[in-house]
Amino acid sequence: MATYRIAHLSDPHLLDLTGVPTSQLVLNKRITGFANLKLKRGSHHKPRVVEAMMDDLAARRVDHVVITGDLTNLALDPEFARARAVIERMGYSPDDVSVVPGNHDLYTGGAARGQRFVKHFAKYITSDLDVAAAHPSGPFPYVRLRGPAAIIGLSTAVPRLPLVASGWAGDAQLAALERILARDELAGRVPVVLMHHPVTNPTSALATVMRGWREAPTMRRVLSKARESLALHGHLHHRVHEVIAAEGGSTIHRLGATSASLVHHNPHAMAGYNLYEVSRERGLERVSARVWNASSEAFDEAALPQHA
Repeated sequence: MATYRIAHLSDPHLLDLTGVPTSQLVLNKRITGFANLKLKRGSHHKPRVVEAMMDDLAARRVDHVVITGDLTNLALDPEFARARAVIERMGYSPDDVSVVPGNHDLYTGGAARGQRFVKHFAKYITSDLDVAAAHPSGPFPYVRLRGPAAIIGLSTAVPRLPLVASGWAGDAQLAALERILARDELAGRVPVVLMHHPVTNPTSALATVMRGWREAPTMRRVLSKARESLALHGHLHHRVHEVIAAEGGSTIHRLGATSASLVHHNPHAMAGYNLYEVSRERGLERVSARVWNASSEAFDEAALPQHA
């Protein structure tokens, strides 16, 4: 059987302040994010690189494209509209594109309560199985059965205090994921789980509280119910492949994508997207990346660094 090709990108951090009143930027948590944009982030994240990436994906025609959050910077409606337009630039059917939110997509309580992410990306988060919504940010988890892959979207994004970017999924969502993995429809398929935060944490307890995911050990236990699974994430702005030996002899592939817009001197952080090939017979068969070359303004093939 032919392999199924999945492209994985993350964290484009698209900014658009069209029509946004100043009060919406300075009277809540966004003041810190706006200041960061002015002082640092805005000079390194280049929307034109994301647009070039969409054109590269349009030309390559993979089977499925997944985006693991932080499509926006400040969770503003103009940013969501811009991100949706960028996705549509690829020319893929919504059935072939799956997205999940990042902490910047639920940057404020208002963005979360209004479910802006869900409203703008509803056609990219449909589910092929009946799964009761188990997260306040929207219909998560969802399941999309695609050939040898079961693409499962989770939300680990919640509004936090300024300077805090840690994740939370909640017991209900993790229990729903466990039920999904036991469904007959997943038999013989490779679970490809999308989340913003990684299933491993920093060694520092403080760093875990500030930007990690305290439920990560529970998540690894849930994923161990599958013989082999792919745990896709963004958040760290660094591409990586870590093979985790989990309970019961199962294997979890932690696969991190860097920011799709980040122009950086570190080749493992430089903008790009990951490519995975999976099959029913052999699971994850191949992992590679396409990395932005600032000189040629094109994407070059590269290997993912292995996490020791």
